[in-house]
Amino acid sequence: MSEATMTTTCEIARLGLRGDGVTADGVVVPGALPGETVRVAPEEGTRPPRARLDAVLTPSSDRIAPFCPYFGTCGGCAVQHLAPAPYAAWKRDLVVGALARVGIEAPVGPLLDAHGTGRRRITLHVRASDGGPQAGFMAARSHALVPIDHCPVTEAALHRAPEIARRVSRPLGGGGGKPLDVQVTATAGGLDVDIRGHGPASDRARQALVLIAGELDLARLSLHGEVLIVRRPPEIPAGRSRLVPPSGGFLQATQEGETTLARLVVEGVGKAKRVVDLFSGAGAFSLALAEGHTVHAVEGEDGALKALDRAFRETGGLRTVTTERRDLFRRPLLAPELDRYDAVVFDPPRAGAEAQSARIAESKVPVVVGVSCDAGSFARDAALLVRGGYRLETVTPVDQFRHSPHVEIVGVFKRPGKKR
Repeated sequence: MSEATMTTTCEIARLGLRGDGVTADGVVVPGALPGETVRVAPEEGTRPPRARLDAVLTPSSDRIAPFCPYFGTCGGCAVQHLAPAPYAAWKRDLVVGALARVGIEAPVGPLLDAHGTGRRRITLHVRASDGGPQAGFMAARSHALVPIDHCPVTEAALHRAPEIARRVSRPLGGGGGKPLDVQVTATAGGLDVDIRGHGPASDRARQALVLIAGELDLARLSLHGEVLIVRRPPEIPAGRSRLVPPSGGFLQATQEGETTLARLVVEGVGKAKRVVDLFSGAGAFSLALAEGHTVHAVEGEDGALKALDRAFRETGGLRTVTTERRDLFRRPLLAPELDRYDAVVFDPPRAGAEAQSARIAESKVPVVVGVSCDAGSFARDAALLVRGGYRLETVTPVDQFRHSPHVEIVGVFKRPGKKR
């Protein structure tokens, strides 16, 4: 087969939802930018149709050199090759487009940069190889491991995370029979490491891991969330509080991102006296809100609520924070329960909070602040609130997932005529 039949030339019309170039005919070309003429090799049997970028014949003026040697191979970052201004416009448009698809017109502000000093958590996959365990990320749309030396979008403290992942994997077989995932988090007390995928470990393996934690100067080391050793508390700043989240527990991607989101949440609830924080996690928003509001935090994970309660009790000068363990997917708070509060804050997982949003829409709460890391699920939940009579007054996109197609969103909803 000649090269002429293996490749074809096309023009890129737009940037898709995942950061890939897309032709007018809907062919997805990873690595291409709008306005470029490119030579591609079509991939057979893909839906939507995809093509591999073979060469950029006419580059866009918005194209810049990616800074990471793994870009294009690693499946992490999608758009390191796009200049800052069009990148920010594309991310904002992800939110505008998602809202438009559900029929909502709302003022969407400019993208706020919340990358700060970088990602504070990294999850590495560890697999066995002839030369010993390898740690890295998966290639895009593949289970193939891309070993890395370090990830440049993380905080500097995490640059040694791949070596740590390789070291802690050895007593557990080095990613042999059971591939491992090693989560490393940068905290004020040092690195917090949680190993997943192995299952129960022998006493000998546990003892070896405890020794390695000392050699690597880790703050805490856990296996499937079970703490093996705490050498220093792995504390996370949360306003004036110092929060020790449960091993492997949810955290915002960057410290700057958490600070920015908490500020927007506090601004959004305004002068509300009583606030219910739904899907509170370990309480980063609850603790910020407690500076001037009485807060009731509701969350399904017991460890997260215990961490929140401890941080609250150890921080002087806060208003009252109460907690409730509840599965909000199976048992969302009902309208009569919500009506006790002056404001609702909800920050669900990526899938959104459809059941809870429907109940909020039935309530009389005057102010609702929704936080989401997915434009599609945010738009779906927003549509439920709008159909229930709320008005989406402000939408702020926040970029703590720099170079990825993910965008954080804070929306403030108000019920016209309701004041407290």
